[in-house]
Amino acid sequence: MNLKQLEAYVEVADSQSFSKAAKKLFLTQPTVSAHIASLEKELNVRLFVRNTKEVSLSENGDILYKYAKQMIELERRIEGIFSQRTEEGSRCINIAASTIPSQYLLPEILTRFTERYPEEQFKVVESDSAKVVEAVMNRSSDIGFTGTVMEKKHCQYTPFYKDELVVIMPNKERCRKLATKPIEEWIIRERLIMREEGSGTRKEAEKQLKRLGISLEDINITASMENQEAIKRSVISGMGISILSKLAAKDEMETGRIISVPIPGQGAGRDLNIVYNKNYQLSGSVEKFLKVVRQMYGIKK
Repeated sequence: MNLKQLEAYVEVADSQSFSKAAKKLFLTQPTVSAHIASLEKELNVRLFVRNTKEVSLSENGDILYKYAKQMIELERRIEGIFSQRTEEGSRCINIAASTIPSQYLLPEILTRFTERYPEEQFKVVESDSAKVVEAVMNRSSDIGFTGTVMEKKHCQYTPFYKDELVVIMPNKERCRKLATKPIEEWIIRERLIMREEGSGTRKEAEKQLKRLGISLEDINITASMENQEAIKRSVISGMGISILSKLAAKDEMETGRIISVPIPGQGAGRDLNIVYNKNYQLSGSVEKFLKVVRQMYGIKK
């Protein structure tokens, strides 16, 4: 048996559900079931009593649970002790993140992290991708999350999430008609509201337009804004159109306040990246944080 199997076992016992345990551990349900099946085979006992509505511990399962729970807690205590020693008493993780990962992905990551390591502390600073990379380079931040790759010395990037950029427009008849035509035919005639210089979204949007053969000099950029909520409100009011992350536009798309048009040739989308300074050893706390992110998004070390 191994700790991954025991962790899955304890989570199923606590939640009384294979599906809930899989969601909590960021695993697939078949993976959790396989962990439990391996334990039952190795121990030659039945650990759970299953029916159509719930899962409960068997008599043998109840015995194993007490020991498994202790082993999981002991693992976390060991991690905490050694991370504390390597961090010279400081447990605060300084995180820099660009807008999209900061607002739409980090909340879930940090919730998962604090559930597993409640003693850890962190500080999050939101800025554009260029400033995130600078913060990682000069070590004012331990780790960063960016929407694009900036070619900077000493920075190591690890993709962890696929994001898609879309053209967003007000949900009006004229725009609905435009959405049926190729973007190249009409986008240069529209007033475009862009994210600010240094934004990963802006950099990637410019790349996508160039890929379509659209010269940046021909684009009618009517405004540049840092706040994407302000951009969305401006689009809804009819000030212009914009190019934003699909994550950022999700709520307004679902409620019908805006419509979106995918950018052709974008493929699987752009990478959102974890970035850190490869010239410096990461603290134990940061390593634990990265471990949680890897588990959530299936990243191999």
